[in-house]
Amino acid sequence: MNYRHAFHAGNFADVFKHAILLALLDALTAKDKPLGCFDTHAGRGRYALDEVEAGKTGEWRDGIGRLFDDPDPPPMLRRYLDAIRACNPDGRLRVYPGSPLLAAQALRANDRLVLCETQDEEAVALRALFREDSRVHVHARDGYASLNALLPPSERRGLVLIDPPFEAQGGEFTAIEAALTQAHARWSNGVYAVWYPIKSHRAIVPFHRHVAAGPFEKVLVAELLVQPDDSPLRLNGCGMLIANPPWKIDAALAAMLPVLCNKLAQSPAAAHRLRWLRGE
Repeated sequence: MNYRHAFHAGNFADVFKHAILLALLDALTAKDKPLGCFDTHAGRGRYALDEVEAGKTGEWRDGIGRLFDDPDPPPMLRRYLDAIRACNPDGRLRVYPGSPLLAAQALRANDRLVLCETQDEEAVALRALFREDSRVHVHARDGYASLNALLPPSERRGLVLIDPPFEAQGGEFTAIEAALTQAHARWSNGVYAVWYPIKSHRAIVPFHRHVAAGPFEKVLVAELLVQPDDSPLRLNGCGMLIANPPWKIDAALAAMLPVLCNKLAQSPAAAHRLRWLRGE
């Protein structure tokens, strides 16, 4: 696998994904009981925007770069931006936190974070990042396979984030479908959040149909297009499928998505959508 997220850290897809991730964790931590949080494709957890990889693409400039210096951010994005700014305490945007670091910041002392990463270099970086945090457990193993071994969590409540690289888009959706079905059999009440790229909606329709016909009683989908959905050669947008969504998360996302669309649009054809695949 050749994918390295360092080239794409902080881009519009990260902003979308991480703003939703924090909204989900805030909803789940509203109750006192502890959580088990799992990240199946964790990456290295923290990325330097002033290093070679991020500099080659500059994708972060049309992502977090558009939001970081806003002196009066919209209320629905303030939580997310506070988390990013906490990683850049001198007020200069040089570091972008990945999902593991954002989750660790959002979780409480009695919660647990399990991170899976197959790339050796990334797993080493993860272990170094969290070596002083006893809540965090790093596994250098396949994230899909790990769900069979690690679910259900002892906490009985929590979230699984599935955020693969999608190097082979059709094959990745097939792997996700199998993982969700198996995970539901082991932990039916867990919250499952699946990020996916949008190059052409036609490639996503079978995935949505499969999950809608699956074992989850409620499935919510949020999508953001920053460019028109007319080219399979570029990343036009992205989505997040949420199975077993927390209470009222649909209202939070309904407020967030129009603002993200306005801030991150790269074309007059930019659009957003929030809909239930199943339940309501």
